[in-house]
Amino acid sequence: PVNLKCAESMGVCEQIRNFVVPLCANIHMAGSMITITACATAVCLMNQLPISLGTVVPFIMTLGIAMVASPGAPGGSIMTALPFLMPSYAEAVTLSGLLSLTSATVVMIQYVKYVTWKRLLPMVAAFVVFSTAAILMLDRIEGPAMRKILGVVLIFLSLYFSFFKEKIQKIIRPNTGWMLGTGSVSGIMGGLFGMHGPPIVLYLIVSEPSKDHYMGMIQTYAVITNITMLAVRAYNGYVTQYVGTAYLYALGGLVIGVIAGNWAFNRIPSRLFTYIVYAYIGISGAIILFTA
Repeated sequence: PVNLKCAESMGVCEQIRNFVVPLCANIHMAGSMITITACATAVCLMNQLPISLGTVVPFIMTLGIAMVASPGAPGGSIMTALPFLMPSYAEAVTLSGLLSLTSATVVMIQYVKYVTWKRLLPMVAAFVVFSTAAILMLDRIEGPAMRKILGVVLIFLSLYFSFFKEKIQKIIRPNTGWMLGTGSVSGIMGGLFGMHGPPIVLYLIVSEPSKDHYMGMIQTYAVITNITMLAVRAYNGYVTQYVGTAYLYALGGLVIGVIAGNWAFNRIPSRLFTYIVYAYIGISGAIILFTA
């Protein structure tokens, strides 16, 4: 908020300052990079695993990009880096879904009273159909190629919605067509990438009347859809012992993140909250694109 006020007093355009300041505020965690790299190297040496400069340097570069989106909360850097340490793309996506399900359940309990079910159910129905089909196709698709596509899409959506929000608000309507379309796109992205949130976020943040209604809708949607995807992934054999172990280790950081996120949510103005969401989606896209 202080940086935003300073930018405003300097005459910086509102659309630019509301996007750039939240984005650049997340570039940090140099100390966490050193710690995680040292710990990963120590684990390899303790278990007599082969390690070389050619292995460590790409790991450090990937970690550096990932830390851009690391939340400023205890354990946030580990949570951000964890998916890059998984044995396979499918397991990383499964772990992401498990963590998302857990955090969404906790938040949903607080905001479920704001849910409008007649608007939520069409999106969920479309999601179930398209996400199931996408997950069944996952084994036939190369992970790095799909990550690059996802990264480009997220960056584009973030910039487009940031600079054309007013025009989009005039187009998007809470009708059945938009709900089914948004749920379908969300299902495809969730099945292929484990990131089904952005389409729904971009739709609900424009169509819902308040932050509380938005939070109730998005978290309830996340719980229902993550349960659906988890069941299909378990059927395909993606819920492995490695995923279970990583999930248990990640729970501590997840609890801290949920508490810190809830605290920040209650203190962020609605207008600024919208641009923070857009910035986060853009950061996620950049990380995915450059680490593919």
